[in-house]
Amino acid sequence: MTNETIKRISPAFTDQRGAITNILEEPISHVAIITSMKGAVRGNHYHPEQTQYVYLISGKYESISKDLKKKDAREERVTVQAGDLVTTPPMIAHAMIFLEDSTFLNLTPGNRDTDKFKEHTIKFELANR
Repeated sequence: MTNETIKRISPAFTDQRGAITNILEEPISHVAIITSMKGAVRGNHYHPEQTQYVYLISGKYESISKDLKKKDAREERVTVQAGDLVTTPPMIAHAMIFLEDSTFLNLTPGNRDTDKFKEHTIKFELANR
């Protein structure tokens, strides 16, 4: 996988009370909790300037990505499991096809104002809805 980085996140500390899992140590200005039903498609876009981090809390999805900076780039596909952190750099088109009902955190360092959507998120279809 060269377009997106996928890292399995393990608990940093565990005892009889439970576990502490450190997901990300980057400056973040936007956090969203997103739920998706099995069969749903999300994404089909890219971010010109922002890196996007997705931490899958539960479920499973197929990630499809393509590097828009490379003329002959091919699509890459990988299955993302609960506990994975996916890092998608700017100019990487990405889509998610949910294989199970899923919940994830979407974390970004930049502004995600809804009224400025077309500035930070550009449509690019990789997966059919």
